[in-house]
Amino acid sequence: MTRDGFGPARLRLALAAPRPAAGLVSQWRVVDGIRTHCRRTTEPAGGRLPVVLVHGLAVSHRYLTPLAVALAATHPVFVPDLPGFGLSSPPAAAYDATRHAAHLAAWLDAYRLESVCLVGHSFGAEVAAALAVRRPETVAALALAGPTSDPAARSRRGQFGRFLVDTLREAKLQAPVLLRDILDAGPRRVHATLSHSVRNPVETDLVRISAPTLVVTGSRDPIAPPAWRDTVGRLVPTARVVAVPGAAHNVATTAPAQVADAVSAFLDHCPRNG
Repeated sequence: MTRDGFGPARLRLALAAPRPAAGLVSQWRVVDGIRTHCRRTTEPAGGRLPVVLVHGLAVSHRYLTPLAVALAATHPVFVPDLPGFGLSSPPAAAYDATRHAAHLAAWLDAYRLESVCLVGHSFGAEVAAALAVRRPETVAALALAGPTSDPAARSRRGQFGRFLVDTLREAKLQAPVLLRDILDAGPRRVHATLSHSVRNPVETDLVRISAPTLVVTGSRDPIAPPAWRDTVGRLVPTARVVAVPGAAHNVATTAPAQVADAVSAFLDHCPRNG
């Protein structure tokens, strides 16, 4: 694999589950009545703080597998599928960020993960922020990658317009992954989750975060542009801000080595990182 981009090898890795691949395996556990899928590493990483990757709306563990592999050299990594996405069973109605955070908290309890670093991407950053506020004793560190949603475009039309711009800046081989994820979730769930996202005043959670926090975006991300990235950095009391040159919104997919390096360096300096 190259250091950045998204080529055939990363495409195969993204679509591999539930088959084992690159040190990742699939597991399911019933959490609050929902059969919840997780892609995870199998080898311990020297007692280091576990890292939990939280995907965005319309997608799943699949597009985060390059980052999971990049982080696995230094940390145990878990990539759960939120209810109704990927290989997890669907709830009756689409969850908002707070409801997803509650499910994720129960999932952490099911795995007996008492202290973790959460890395949330896009809508997953909203979920991660909500969980960090509600379970500060569990979230030892937090990374918000391409966090949504910028109030300058906080509407379904605004977010979809920015998504269309982003598609012109992304690696084209990501398309089969996105198509598979949308088919799994279904257009209605994607639309309902987007509606929840644009109605979520994420700032109310950002200002209450107490965990050490990293904010990371691609320098060419139109969904979480520089002005919004810097605003998030100011709102979170403990935040550090990093921009990955040349990357668009899916920075965790197309620049996994750079994001993993930033997360690992950040965790090395976190006082609660065990």
